[in-house]
Amino acid sequence: MSTCGAPAGSPCRTTKGKVAIQYHTARFRLVPQLAKALNVPTPAVRKPGSAWAELPRPRNAGDQPVGHVRIGYARASTARQSLDTQLDSLAEAGVTRVFSEKISTRAARRPELEAAVKLARDIRGSGVAVTLVVHEHKRLGRGIDLATLAEELKTHDIGLEFLTGELKGSHDPSGVVFTVLAALSGMEREYIRDRTLEGHESARTRGKSIGGAAVTDDAMLAMALHLRGQKMSLRDIATRLVITTGKKKGQHPSPATVMRMLREHDEQAATAAST
Repeated sequence: MSTCGAPAGSPCRTTKGKVAIQYHTARFRLVPQLAKALNVPTPAVRKPGSAWAELPRPRNAGDQPVGHVRIGYARASTARQSLDTQLDSLAEAGVTRVFSEKISTRAARRPELEAAVKLARDIRGSGVAVTLVVHEHKRLGRGIDLATLAEELKTHDIGLEFLTGELKGSHDPSGVVFTVLAALSGMEREYIRDRTLEGHESARTRGKSIGGAAVTDDAMLAMALHLRGQKMSLRDIATRLVITTGKKKGQHPSPATVMRMLREHDEQAATAAST
């Protein structure tokens, strides 16, 4: 029989009170086939070897969340800017778990924000209500960045709370703020798409090429057509071709570049045949 003292359904602990690497029960020992048939993953909020503590049970449909966790996030755009005001504000609001970083909103990735959202998702998955608390909405980003984040939080049923600013207050994922941010996100994407298409069309009318420097030439096209005739895949064709000019000289073109080159050739050939 198992000597594990963890409640049924919880990740097991070792005899020293640490989180075990694998889940085990008496059933696994009595019926060996179950050891291969059943898999009880350890929640992401646990790490094997860490001190064992019972987590809230996963919620069932219709169950109300058990408990409430507030996770803070603070950000400054440059290294010279201070986070003290934001951190003090979060502390006064009773937020004890805070992720902070000094990074511009233009950065492609904000590691501490991603870590805060990941932790919020993991805790929410265990049945606990979670709210991401920020001093002001601008700390999360502007425009489409903020709207995209709001969409992710709404998907995982995570609330938002702003301690100051125009959106001050607590906002439920089903509330009007999330709805407005989602609408703004769609409008922003449509606006960017329209502006991009307009720019491409304007460039074409002026005889300008779209995209970066060309890496293809007539010799590469001829070789690609020959290899396609041998029923080779785009990936295999790309590995046989070599860029002869520009910064990527000596490298292989990507399969996407090969596909675009062949497609343009086919379109031009079809146009010429129809005239």
